Amino acid sequence: MKLETKALRAAAGGREILHGIDLTAHTGQFVGLIGPNGSGKSTLLKCIYRTLAPTGGAVLLDGRPLQDYTLRQSAQKIGVVAQHNAYAFDFTVEELVLMGRAPHQKPLQRDTAADRQIAADALAAVGMAGMEKRSFGTLSGGERQRVMLARALAQQTKCLLLDEPTNHLDIQYQLSMMELVRGLGLTVVAALHDLNLAAAYCDWLYALKDGELAGSGTPRDVLTPQLIRQVYHVDARVTEMDGRPAIWYRPMKGANP
Repeated sequence: MKLETKALRAAAGGREILHGIDLTAHTGQFVGLIGPNGSGKSTLLKCIYRTLAPTGGAVLLDGRPLQDYTLRQSAQKIGVVAQHNAYAFDFTVEELVLMGRAPHQKPLQRDTAADRQIAADALAAVGMAGMEKRSFGTLSGGERQRVMLARALAQQTKCLLLDEPTNHLDIQYQLSMMELVRGLGLTVVAALHDLNLAAAYCDWLYALKDGELAGSGTPRDVLTPQLIRQVYHVDARVTEMDGRPAIWYRPMKGANP
């Protein structure tokens, strides 16, 4: 599935956050959004998964405006792993993952044996097999993140939106999650803090700064010392590992803490 934004603008609290962003994620492409806190990465994703209405521009799915789809239809096409996952009720792990089946069910339809098998397979894929009856509230931050990815996988969509998907994860699970997502062959757009993960797994990067596009291209094109200095205000040395950029940081001389 091809995903695009055209001159996308968005505001919150009376302040414009996105200032006309053009983005394209081609079918099967892993696209990374990079930039410091407050640059607009999460806001851009929220416009795509419809928790924030853009103030201008458009979001297109396979060339069709997003607003032409019902919420149910867009949920059949786009799975989401958001950054914050708090629930007022104490669901079990299985109950949460089965929520991913809702877009494919009729109103008030009960979960079927096939739905439960899809949920179990999704949990196994993220290393959470056997945890179905655990309370979500008792899980660690990293375990919760993996459960939310399993819920998105249970939706069986052609596109995944990930907002800091490796947040709270140990290095082992950071790498396994990125390997898993990349191996799915889906269209993926992920907001990432770790530039080395972005370099290792993304096909294309969009760098945001203050709600504007600071650069786009392959990781090799984007992750240069010049752009890293411009966007993150740190000095960096960019080397290579396994044919991909590898970044080392150091504070800018004379920079304020």
